[in-house]
Amino acid sequence: MRALLWVVGVVAGVLILLGLILEAVRWLIIIGLIALVIVIILGMVKGRQAMHHQTRRR
Repeated sequence: MRALLWVVGVVAGVLILLGLILEAVRWLIIIGLIALVIVIILGMVKGRQAMHHQTRRR
């Protein structure tokens, strides 16, 4: 009976840790996607500014 309780306790602990890790991974993916969108937007803005500077010089 004691071994069964240990097994259940260990499995429960592993499931809790796995849930926390998966939650952290999900948040990291969300943060990464937000950062990617920001980088793309900034790149487009900088590209347009560079194009305006080139057309003004000509």
